[in-house]
Amino acid sequence: QRGTDMAEQKARDINFRYEDVPELTETFSDAIGQWHFDGHNLRIEFQVSRFDEPRPGEPTSGRRRPACRLVLSTNGVLDLINRAQQLAAVMEKAGLVKKEPPAARPPAN
Repeated sequence: QRGTDMAEQKARDINFRYEDVPELTETFSDAIGQWHFDGHNLRIEFQVSRFDEPRPGEPTSGRRRPACRLVLSTNGVLDLINRAQQLAAVMEKAGLVKKEPPAARPPAN
């Protein structure tokens, strides 16, 4: 365990250059399914919605199918959280999302 922590710290200290891979395909997702963190890795299932053929007089129906399963190391999870917070701040500034105030706690008895 401790050796892994030290290796992760050394990896964070390395100056990595970004190298693009143009032939890498993109995967579209419009929903997130199950996710699980085991203490070391976060597994996330990205899903895509598929609608059934519309039928008159019946409610719209469809299915969600896995499009991608992604596994992130603890460092990857921390990077994802930091970048998601940055994105949320940009979206809030643009008026696309509204930050909810913390819920009021009931008085202690």
